[in-house]
Amino acid sequence: MRITTWNVNGIRNPFGYQPWREKRTFNAMFDILEADIVIMQELKIQRKDLTDDMVLVPGWDCYFSLPKHKKGYSGVGIYTHQAVCAPIHAEEGLLGVLCPPGSSTPYRELPDDAAIGGYPTPAQVASLGVDPAVLDAEGRCVVLEFPAFVLFGVYSPANSNGLRDDFRYGFLTALDTRIRNLAAMGKRVVLTGDLNVSREEIDTAKAEELMHQEGLTREDYLNAPNRRVFNQLIEHGRVPGERDPGRERPVLWDLCRELHPKREGMFTHWEQKINARPGNFGSRIDYVLCSIEMKSWFVDANIQEGLMGSDHCPVYASTKDVVDHQGEQVHILDLMNSPGTFKAGTRLREFDPAQDIVPLSGRLLPEFDKRRSIKEMFSKITVPIRAPSALSRTSSSIPEQPTEHPNTITSPDKPRTRDDPHSDEKLPRDSVAKRPASTALRPRDVKKSKTSAATSPKGQQSLKGFFAPKPKSPIEPRSGDASHAAVLTMEPPRKLSTSTADVEAPTSELVQQARDPEASKQSWDKLFSKKPPPRCESHNEPCISLTTKKTGINCGRQFWICSRPLGPSGQKENGTEWRCGTFIWASDWNASHPRT
Repeated sequence: MRITTWNVNGIRNPFGYQPWREKRTFNAMFDILEADIVIMQELKIQRKDLTDDMVLVPGWDCYFSLPKHKKGYSGVGIYTHQAVCAPIHAEEGLLGVLCPPGSSTPYRELPDDAAIGGYPTPAQVASLGVDPAVLDAEGRCVVLEFPAFVLFGVYSPANSNGLRDDFRYGFLTALDTRIRNLAAMGKRVVLTGDLNVSREEIDTAKAEELMHQEGLTREDYLNAPNRRVFNQLIEHGRVPGERDPGRERPVLWDLCRELHPKREGMFTHWEQKINARPGNFGSRIDYVLCSIEMKSWFVDANIQEGLMGSDHCPVYASTKDVVDHQGEQVHILDLMNSPGTFKAGTRLREFDPAQDIVPLSGRLLPEFDKRRSIKEMFSKITVPIRAPSALSRTSSSIPEQPTEHPNTITSPDKPRTRDDPHSDEKLPRDSVAKRPASTALRPRDVKKSKTSAATSPKGQQSLKGFFAPKPKSPIEPRSGDASHAAVLTMEPPRKLSTSTADVEAPTSELVQQARDPEASKQSWDKLFSKKPPPRCESHNEPCISLTTKKTGINCGRQFWICSRPLGPSGQKENGTEWRCGTFIWASDWNASHPRT
């Protein structure tokens, strides 16, 4: 399983760059990232800006925290791949003061089995020096809980002009407090996102020169309030002097740094105003951090600096297929879903939206609920499920034959395949790391089998088939057959009211049109075709249409007159061959009943 975090600097911003501009869909983006959980920061949208392609991504769920007041500001979103994982709880905000959708009860006041927990106590909140409602209203945090761990997607305030130093420090302190409270409850944590703070000198380009210019010592640099709080949260974080009360023990592991301890220039952000990216003059402020006790779960973590689309680059971390959980070897998919969904990496039941989607999901927003994307409406994914082992067959009633479901996952026996033209070998070598074979294929990567193709329902396969005439049946109606006699019996003509004229048509003709698509097509063509112009009374030539410009009650009305030009004198010559007296108001013209 791969987790990817990326500050996109506007949720649609990457689509202006390669390789994203080719397809411009989130599904294609997630394929190229090869991620199962994607955390995006700085979406810069409000709820009213959410669209179908953002929310109704086939095979994915999404969870958003968007700013309540400021436009084009902040915003965090997490996308989870239904074939791999489904959270059991989802919340917006750090402090639990916001309410779930459709509820007036804050998260922190929900029953224990309905809340993630770990919320700062009133005393801890008071020490922050920040209004809790304001802190959680800026769209800076989404929290998802899986059976394996609690995932934080965070966009920390930046220190752009120094005016919000207190707010920024209060946010990091709240984050530190919430994570430590969860750790005290025995829950594992994965912290991802743009934290807007670098750990040490190695994480900032030419940090020593900057310190010298500002007259700072190394101790001053490490004792900056935000950096000091952050380093006390991380194993091997450098903290001068004694640790602060309540922060004596680190709880998180910096995956990228621990796997690349001496790598310089491993930056994730570059200032656009000075075009700092080509020279790699940047800083490392985007992270994937995990609880220390689960550090052995991860086999790879890196930055993808070769992927363009923002002033940040994606950062990812990949887990093993089988991990050590409470002294037992357990498949990661078993831990990323509610109990009974997977067993030894094999799916036991199909994805059920009613059971596997939590209330914060974007799919449950009123404007998107009970709707599907256009792509989902015209496609059906058939995915074979590997037959359960003999042990699981004896203890469950799972069928051994392949089953079909639009959101069903996969055969864990096959590695993922990539048919996208922008695969790993077409990107810079350092930008995309090779991914080990996964035990779960995505539904979109699995081709329909011959069996499913043979048993697919017959019917109209394209819109073109709607207009193709049906072959006439050679079978004549039998005498005495009431069903055929009812169709062929002529009824008295009846009057049909239309927008242009009263047209009489026998019932048998209507029945024939209803049964014959070609006749129906001709009827529609006649209905939407342009009316022919009237012909002048004297010359039997098509008239021309003009509009009255003279001020009065008829100003703006259209009318028809003869197309013949003015006479040799240049004046209107009524009653001569140069100007006939034909004049018809456009509103009086009826093509079905020409004027004579």
